[in-house]
Amino acid sequence: MTITTFKPDTAAQLADSMQWALSHGEPLEVLGTGTKRRLGRPVQAAYALDLSALSGVVAYEPEELVLTVRTGTPLAEVLPMLAARRQHFAFEPQDLGPLYGLPAGGGTVGGMLAAGLTGPRRIQAGSARDHFLGVEGVSGRGEVYKGGGKVVKNVTGYDMPKLMAGSMGTLTAMTEVTLKVLPAPEDVRTLVLLGKGDAEAVRALTSALQSPHEVSGAAHLPAAVAARSGVVARLGGAATCIRLEGFGPSVAARVAALKDELGADAVLERDDSLALWREIRDVAYFVQPAERLVWKLSVPPSEGARVAAAIREITEADVYFDWGGGLLWVAAEPGDADIRECLDGTGGHATLIRAPDDVRASVPVYHPQPEPLAALAARVKESFDPKRLLNPGRLYAGV
Repeated sequence: MTITTFKPDTAAQLADSMQWALSHGEPLEVLGTGTKRRLGRPVQAAYALDLSALSGVVAYEPEELVLTVRTGTPLAEVLPMLAARRQHFAFEPQDLGPLYGLPAGGGTVGGMLAAGLTGPRRIQAGSARDHFLGVEGVSGRGEVYKGGGKVVKNVTGYDMPKLMAGSMGTLTAMTEVTLKVLPAPEDVRTLVLLGKGDAEAVRALTSALQSPHEVSGAAHLPAAVAARSGVVARLGGAATCIRLEGFGPSVAARVAALKDELGADAVLERDDSLALWREIRDVAYFVQPAERLVWKLSVPPSEGARVAAAIREITEADVYFDWGGGLLWVAAEPGDADIRECLDGTGGHATLIRAPDDVRASVPVYHPQPEPLAALAARVKESFDPKRLLNPGRLYAGV
């Protein structure tokens, strides 16, 4: 199918494009650089709305810990700017480009927020939506609007930024966003416990997270996954990894205390720690083979090991754990059964992160919603995009 692309470089031009789509009844695929085009269901639209020209930093106030940028601004431009002031996005956004066969570092700020992708530090710092303060954009009604503000506490009216985070471009074409940034940790160390089974590893992670030592990363790599790591493969066997960050002397003291409490077979220094948690964050272990399906499962940590065992019973799969055992990354062979049946009774949910277009069109990519929640989502969609113009079907079939 030939796709015609609109590429506005101002909010006014974007509004004009939206009005044209409204008048002609033509749906639009909303995208930035397209690094997340394979996340979610395939969009069937003859027209694309490319927001990558809406780029640039509007305001950066390091002393106030606030950043405002246009949504097409590349993360490759923003992240070094923050690092130069020893600041960062504390929610540790993922870079899934390589998982989709694309170069690393190609995403935009708008795509990061629209996808709502959050890394290992979520257990301490929260998700992307928790750092999303303000938004400007054009709704599917062709209306230019803004919501939120440039302060952390904003209680006037509906919290638009929270609504837009993770909406995958189905509610609004965002033009400008404001985010909270935080000081980056001065130092980082990682304790590694070797050879633990899944259940034992989750118990160790739970103990670390319940300790007073301010753990910012808690992951477990079973032996088959650890063998693919550029950092812990040399240690041999399964690796249970616990990250501590902060001021240098504080990190050293907390590492020593936690090592006394849990034991540790190795302690990774700063460079190895940074490399390891990038691997964990970006699902680097499952980049190849590219034909494998990749799932993301959210479960109560106490259920993580049981769910992983159930998955291995029905399919040839590799699994690793993040968020203290509450997040499972699964790589399964093509054609295998829908692994959602392994979540029965847990209250968990699953997202199909990587699959061919035909699979993503036929298997629910996002976990089916309970009827009350689906009805609420439909009312929100009706409020922002009654003609179903923006990324139709990206989240759920027929929506």
